[in-house]
Amino acid sequence: MPYTAVAMQLTAQSVEASANPRDQIMAQITALEGKIRSARIFIEQYGGSPVKLAVLPEYLFTSYPGRVTIADFAARAGFVANGPEYTALGGIAHRLAMFIAGNAYETDAAFPDFYFQTSFIVAPSGNVVLRYRRLISMFAPSPHDVFDRYIDAYGADALFPVADTEIGRLAAIASEEILYPEIARCLAFKGAEVFVHSSSEIGSPLATAKDIAKRARAFENAAYVVSANTAGIAGSALPLMSADGNSQIVAPSGKLLAQSGNGETFTAFAEIDIAHNREQRRQPAMINSLARQRPGLFAPAYAAAADNFQAGNLMLAADGKPHVPDRDLFLKMQRDVIEKLAKADLI
Repeated sequence: MPYTAVAMQLTAQSVEASANPRDQIMAQITALEGKIRSARIFIEQYGGSPVKLAVLPEYLFTSYPGRVTIADFAARAGFVANGPEYTALGGIAHRLAMFIAGNAYETDAAFPDFYFQTSFIVAPSGNVVLRYRRLISMFAPSPHDVFDRYIDAYGADALFPVADTEIGRLAAIASEEILYPEIARCLAFKGAEVFVHSSSEIGSPLATAKDIAKRARAFENAAYVVSANTAGIAGSALPLMSADGNSQIVAPSGKLLAQSGNGETFTAFAEIDIAHNREQRRQPAMINSLARQRPGLFAPAYAAAADNFQAGNLMLAADGKPHVPDRDLFLKMQRDVIEKLAKADLI
């Protein structure tokens, strides 16, 4: 049976200057329930299909760390797996009988003083059924940075998780990772049918890079994209509405089904028809790019190029223990890649 998904475009609250960040986070989680419930009531009265999935923006409850150190931000605002923040979100999902997808900075006992930017999905049972740690980030640690230790702790399947649920096979893509086709493709290879995309980005009447990528990732993988943007970031040094607007839902055909304007709103909602999409995926056709894909053709080229790009394990010490980097290390890693590509006359 088709259902409706909604991208909740809400204002992120920075905790960078907060005296009581944990209290601020919990207060915002508490306020979330009424917003989702009222949006669901309107949408169901408007369109008829039950609302089964709500996607929240990137780092809604904390905003980005700013110049706070990695260790300090992890201590001040990092969610703990099975901690009170997830318990509160699970309670909302259970009471509303909905899946809630979102994004937060998360600590991990296996990596002291780290945080990973984590996209999560909470089921109506109240349980977290998917936890995806962002793999490509500008200023945050990634599982790739501690690759061997991470695989030892969680296994290779943890890199590209897909949750098989009653509303379809769900997978998460974090923020600007929508620009990297490999991430969406790896998830599609594991059966993903709906990409939940939590983002905080520039909204514009012009086509942005992320807008183009959302439609491309949907078409390439014959999957829905449900993308929620922030409605600005409060409490930071940025002008309030710098990351606002364009929350959207894209069909597997790459067509835009719904898109929000500016401000806090639920107007990016659309019907998701998993059964129809599964039928379309099973049809031989020129536009069935997923079925026509040939991964083995490209694997040697990727393997050959690996030495020119960022290596894994760069945040593991000689004894194999993770070490927290200075934020400037992330810029150095990118400069090193650019230097290698230039020396090889590839750029």
